[in-house]
Amino acid sequence: MNPLKFVLPFFILATTCNAQTDLTSQLYETYEKFKEPSLEKRRIKYNQIQPLIDNFRNNPKFEVQKVGESIESRDLNLISIGEGETNIFLWSQMHGDEPTATMATFDILNFLDSEDFSAEKEIILSKLKLHFLPMLNPDGAEVYQRRNSLGIDINRDALRLQSPEGRTLKKIRDSLNAKFGFNLHDQSRYYNAERTPKPATISYLATAYNYEKDINEVRADAMKVIVFMNNIIQKYAPGQVGRYSDDFEPRAFGDNIAKWGTSLILIESGGYNDDREKQEIRKLNYVSILSALYTIANESYKEIPIGEYEKIPRNDRNLFDLKIENVTYELNGNDYIIDLGILRQEIDKAGHNDFYYKSIIADQGDLSTYYGYETFDATGFKIVPPKAIPMSSGKQKLLGEGYAYVSGELPKTGFHTEKYVHLVGKDFQLPKKFQLQPGVNPTFFLEKEGNITHAVINGFLLDLSKPLNQQGFGNALIYR
Repeated sequence: MNPLKFVLPFFILATTCNAQTDLTSQLYETYEKFKEPSLEKRRIKYNQIQPLIDNFRNNPKFEVQKVGESIESRDLNLISIGEGETNIFLWSQMHGDEPTATMATFDILNFLDSEDFSAEKEIILSKLKLHFLPMLNPDGAEVYQRRNSLGIDINRDALRLQSPEGRTLKKIRDSLNAKFGFNLHDQSRYYNAERTPKPATISYLATAYNYEKDINEVRADAMKVIVFMNNIIQKYAPGQVGRYSDDFEPRAFGDNIAKWGTSLILIESGGYNDDREKQEIRKLNYVSILSALYTIANESYKEIPIGEYEKIPRNDRNLFDLKIENVTYELNGNDYIIDLGILRQEIDKAGHNDFYYKSIIADQGDLSTYYGYETFDATGFKIVPPKAIPMSSGKQKLLGEGYAYVSGELPKTGFHTEKYVHLVGKDFQLPKKFQLQPGVNPTFFLEKEGNITHAVINGFLLDLSKPLNQQGFGNALIYR
């Protein structure tokens, strides 16, 4: 047996990645200098990026051209830079509620416009010509929804090409005949790296071009760059990379673009602890994409063994926002030990600029194969049903006495409150029988040795022995 058979692929991978370690570290450490400050939160709109695009239009380093319009007549623009013969095409926000990479795109453009990293940028821009199409679905972004104004998923329109956005994407791909394409998306924060409690912060896919999932040179090149990017992300989010399913979808743009001859790299931005607005994930997009462009420009990716691609863990979807384990739940006079999996769903506010939480119990029972961003072992704790009390009662320690609903005159507008209890009308009555089941709002108390120690209000766990304002509470609800 030749030991080099096993050592050599790892040596090649380590050598290729280590050669760019300094660049990657510097990109990460200097990121704030290039971060686009006008894009602070996820729910960005067309009118926020238009002034940024206009700035690049007036910048001689860049070429900006209108390449199409959305159904609601919002411009689709292509921003290009570089003198190289190899075209690279990057597009983001094909789904209107997937904006992480759109933010990162403008960070990357700011970097390319700067005087910093001149040697590295000389390599990139002399070998490559970069083409960015940010916010492919501006109509969907306006109302923070996946689909476009026609109500279709643009990423399932590669064959019929009924959407003007899809036709634009196809036209640009064909005119550029890009060697690499970066298809930039967001995925649910509830994906985890297979059989681990870690969120799949970034997931990759080298899309298949047929049902057999064959690997030709085009797909192999995408796999090699993904292996390289995975090693970059592991430095900053260890164990938090997943591999998206490569089942062939004949209607999808990614699969067809690979079929048409472009090495297609799908990047999905998922979840990260304490990063609901995806600002750290945005940074990881910035670092990994720029590092990938550098390895493409200097062609070092070609030495990476594609066997490393299959070693990236697959995506699972086994995460909850809050998992409560081993809690005692009394029903019909009998005690049961169950787990609860809670999701804190986002409900858009008017204008689609912000959101509030309306949580549900997603599952209950034996959830031993599931994980939580927050996990509480409730062994020895018992669920206590919540109570309601009039606002005029004058009681101060409502939660400590098991009151989760306060009745009285409600605010004139809104469906959520920053108070730690739900607000309900004067005629509100709790159900006569308290029962937990999937789909209901998780509001109850936990008791140990006869004392109420914790409250769960709208899916947020509060330790009543600690200051409430230091526990990352989202909101309670107003029931009208």
